[in-house]
Amino acid sequence: MNGKQIRALGLAAALVGWSFTAGLDRPWRRHPVAQAAYGTALAVATRSSMGLRPPALQSGLRLGVAVAGAVGAGVAVTTMAPRVRAAMGHRDLPEDPARWLGVEIPLGTVWSEETAFRGALATVAADAFGPGGGRLLQAATFGLTHVPDAFETGEPIIGTVLATGAAGWVFALLRERSGSLLAPMLAHLAINEAGALAALAVQRFGDRPDG
Repeated sequence: MNGKQIRALGLAAALVGWSFTAGLDRPWRRHPVAQAAYGTALAVATRSSMGLRPPALQSGLRLGVAVAGAVGAGVAVTTMAPRVRAAMGHRDLPEDPARWLGVEIPLGTVWSEETAFRGALATVAADAFGPGGGRLLQAATFGLTHVPDAFETGEPIIGTVLATGAAGWVFALLRERSGSLLAPMLAHLAINEAGALAALAVQRFGDRPDG
């Protein structure tokens, strides 16, 4: 194993370890600014090309908007299913929806994860293991970092890892195809925001557990 591979595996292990510190009783750890700063610092330290300037920016915008639109339509359709609405009705939601939708999701989740995984880790992993191997390492790491979330919400561990790992693989393909982090950011944002809005709508106007 060479130095580049050790570096890539070390960064992957650090990201997984960081995810397990989210449950610590330290308010700053879950603060969206701290999370965004962490991802940005990793992207800068690894000299990742984020593609947030023309012409890559326009390419990322076009692809990201197209995928985000499809995601929004998909969430709208699946929310019509009674079982999906029932699950949304039992979901624990933040007390401040505006902060959740306007700050925590876009900054604390989407920006921080895309810069850390599709930015920093994808860069060093591809350099160490090639495009396919690097994408696999990035996706697997992304899946494993959601294990603490699964513990917290009571979701199946293996299912959570597989689903988020698959999402990480797709986000990486969007990044590679467009040359910009904006594409996976918009897709990621659409998934989280659409799901959040659907859950809020169900609990306020639809099939809530309390009737």
